[in-house]
Amino acid sequence: MKRYLITGASRGIGRAIAEKLASPECTLLLHGRNREALAKTCRLVESKSGKAIPLLYDLRRPIRVDKMSEAIGPEPLDALINNAGVAMVKPFGEITLVEWDTLFAVNVTAPFLLTQRLAPKMQTGSSIVNILSIAAKNGFPGWSGYCMTKFALEGFSQCVREELRPRGIRVLNIYPAATNTEIWDAVQGEWPREKMLLPEEIGDAVAYALSRPAGVAVENIDLLNLTGRL
Repeated sequence: MKRYLITGASRGIGRAIAEKLASPECTLLLHGRNREALAKTCRLVESKSGKAIPLLYDLRRPIRVDKMSEAIGPEPLDALINNAGVAMVKPFGEITLVEWDTLFAVNVTAPFLLTQRLAPKMQTGSSIVNILSIAAKNGFPGWSGYCMTKFALEGFSQCVREELRPRGIRVLNIYPAATNTEIWDAVQGEWPREKMLLPEEIGDAVAYALSRPAGVAVENIDLLNLTGRL
């Protein structure tokens, strides 16, 4: 029985990944903050005969990340999927320290802590999947805080990849362009959501990367809209 942890599984990309990976041979540990939304994801997984375990924790607080790590238990994971994230669009001069700290806590510190706590228990053939963004490779006006966190996670994951490679643990990074999820509801401005990727496309990419033989690593996947960079 495979054990996968997916953070940010309440909706959007995380839910799409969970639906794609759901099967009778897999236990999905699903993290989220919204009880009702997370319960819906669990039901979707169970409708595909998968086993779902909800984990309600606030990743903004390191102590809660540690509590979640403890709740996962001593049994090793087959995959840690760092998907949870927050976004913000604002000129750099208007970003408050509280907003900066929140972005960093969820987008960087939480994946760092989960990787640090859970990777030592993982076995050869396991994977760590980081849902990054094209914002990990490119800067965009108004996105300095968000891009900062994705660049940081990109650098961290590249180093961890080399540290874990001798143990046969894969670090797989996914770089989607803008994806039409509820995260955009809280982002200021008008955005062409009809041109964005669908969450299911990221779910397909994650499932493909995890399905490769243990000795094969699809280390970096760029997912872009053919009409241009968005």
